[in-house]
Amino acid sequence: MKKSIPLIIISLLILIFAGCNNNNHQAEKVEVDITLFDNISDPNVSCYRIPAIDCLPNGLLIAVCDQRVESCGDLRHCKDINLVIRKSHDNGQTWTEMETLVDYEYGTSASDPSIIIDKVNNVVFVFYNYMDLINYPNKYRFMYVKSTDNCQTWSEPVDVTDQLSWVGWNYHFKFVTSGRGIQCKDGTLMHTIVNLNTGLFLFGSYDFGENWELISSAILPGDESKVAELNDGTLLINSRINNAGYRYIHTSTNKGRTWTSVADTALTDPGCNAAFFNYASFYKNEFPDVLVFVNANSKNNRKNLTLKTSYDKGETWNEEKTIYEGSAAYSSATVLKNGNLGILYEKDDYTKIQFVTINKDFYSK
Repeated sequence: MKKSIPLIIISLLILIFAGCNNNNHQAEKVEVDITLFDNISDPNVSCYRIPAIDCLPNGLLIAVCDQRVESCGDLRHCKDINLVIRKSHDNGQTWTEMETLVDYEYGTSASDPSIIIDKVNNVVFVFYNYMDLINYPNKYRFMYVKSTDNCQTWSEPVDVTDQLSWVGWNYHFKFVTSGRGIQCKDGTLMHTIVNLNTGLFLFGSYDFGENWELISSAILPGDESKVAELNDGTLLINSRINNAGYRYIHTSTNKGRTWTSVADTALTDPGCNAAFFNYASFYKNEFPDVLVFVNANSKNNRKNLTLKTSYDKGETWNEEKTIYEGSAAYSSATVLKNGNLGILYEKDDYTKIQFVTINKDFYSK
């Protein structure tokens, strides 16, 4: 009997220690979890949708989204959509009050924000899609506003539709993918445009945003998509594909002139915008390529927001980490100044836009 008692105690201690470790693991995984935008607190707004998030070189974190006033309809179905912004100076622990970034007169709307940061010159571009539903219904235009003073003030809207369109595109269903684009190692700014009539296109600027142009010919198949650059200069585009149940990966080794496209059935997806980037792109040193992917991890429903990582250029994906099991749709993600992940996503049937941070140890194998 005397010999058995210590064994029992040891067994209990092991169970307790294991339980504590599990709890700590969960606490370390999600460090901040707060609602940034919701229609519950503002009855005059139908919904907040389409999250975009990014981090400036000085650590300022910005979150932008649609403020859809009269209905939750998309751009061509809602005559009053504004862009609103909140900011954080402490890695997402606290946030400023909501400010209006873009607000047109009733009948004209701005939608689908996407952030591109020129870290060389410290310039922030917020692209969006624009429509005058009264005078030119179904005519999509590409616009942006920019800030050169760490998002304290913003320029007047700049129309770049002619730079980013080909002849005959006037009334095509087209849009800049919401979320955020990238800056390559050589300074090139890049992001994706979708033309549902003709295909997916890579666009960018070689002169830090003075001029913009389409870089690629049509990439198929593809809907809302994100581009990432590997350390060796290879470009990867991760694409939404409707009614397939999975994603597509497009690869270019010649800066976007030609592409190889393959289905990635390991990335289960219901046909929804997702977050995708190379963690290494936030560091000037040769940090190993770590691809980050966040999406609604379900074949048929927008739910189960999940984080996956890849250490072999997307050939395989590590064990998934569930962020939220319930209703979840569009997501956008970035790296905070402290190295943690910041994720902004649509939650609970589009009633909230939620912000969470994931401890930087997420990428450990």
